[in-house]
Amino acid sequence: MSSVLSLFAPVEADLELLSQNLKTLIGARHPILYAAAEHLFGSKGKQLRPAIVLLMARATLPNQDITPRHRRLAEITEMIHTASLVHDDVVDESILRRGMPTVHSSFSNRVAVLAGDFLFAQASWHLAYLDDLQVVKLLSEVIMDLAEGEIQQGLNHFDATLSIDAYLDKSYYKTASLMANSVKAAGVLSQAPEPLLDNLYAYGRHLGLAFQIVDDILDFTSSDAVLGKPAGSDMRQGNLTAPVLYALEEHPGLEGLIDREFSQEGDLEQALEMIDNSQGLAKSRTLAAHHAHLALEALQDLPASAPRQALMDITDYVLSRIH
Repeated sequence: MSSVLSLFAPVEADLELLSQNLKTLIGARHPILYAAAEHLFGSKGKQLRPAIVLLMARATLPNQDITPRHRRLAEITEMIHTASLVHDDVVDESILRRGMPTVHSSFSNRVAVLAGDFLFAQASWHLAYLDDLQVVKLLSEVIMDLAEGEIQQGLNHFDATLSIDAYLDKSYYKTASLMANSVKAAGVLSQAPEPLLDNLYAYGRHLGLAFQIVDDILDFTSSDAVLGKPAGSDMRQGNLTAPVLYALEEHPGLEGLIDREFSQEGDLEQALEMIDNSQGLAKSRTLAAHHAHLALEALQDLPASAPRQALMDITDYVLSRIH
């Protein structure tokens, strides 16, 4: 599978414009926030979420150009995503994200919290000026879901009784809601019919869940250098993901290690060995593949086009990260 950036060819020029606009939108009146914006948006990164919004906009408007409102929706989507990452890094006390210093480690917790707040506020302001009540409702729900997901994760720290369904709910709030609601919003701006809008939402929901499950698998299987953080970091912090929950079904002794929060010497290494010697990772791969397949099915009613093919290929890319 080619790199994800190559899949964005149908919207490459759109993403270039998005990168320029984001830095202008964020930092026009605030030098310190502009410095933070340069830090956040200075490199292209994957830009997965705005790329999906732009691809969906083009897929739902075949043989037409997308509108300025579609472009602004993609920018809002990236603002919301980035704001949530900035706040997550403060809560998790993360020094690095993908191998790069986090905003709060480069500036301060105060600047990071304010930068995240400002991004959410800017996103909300620009959202209102899209002047579409349905789109406002969809993206406002995302901001609430992000907070709900963070709260659920905090309340469920080191909770070995957490179910897979509860894990998927939390994953929806933290990751899939933004994808689901933003791609549906792109369809709304394209004036797509209601049945198609439901399919667009389903695509984003299942792609987002597959993406999060894959990320949670990589937390155990990738090297520290690739992750930009120690392997198993989520479990160390009490965030129990699919590989852990499935491993618990085979290794009841893992629950005792979790309950005492890996406080004794060798606990963490023992837990990692139990997960490695279980079907946890294999079952998690199957779960990710299930949701990726459902995402692919949701695209069947879109007319054939290069953007639609890119959206289909993205489902393959998500799974290719663990193969």
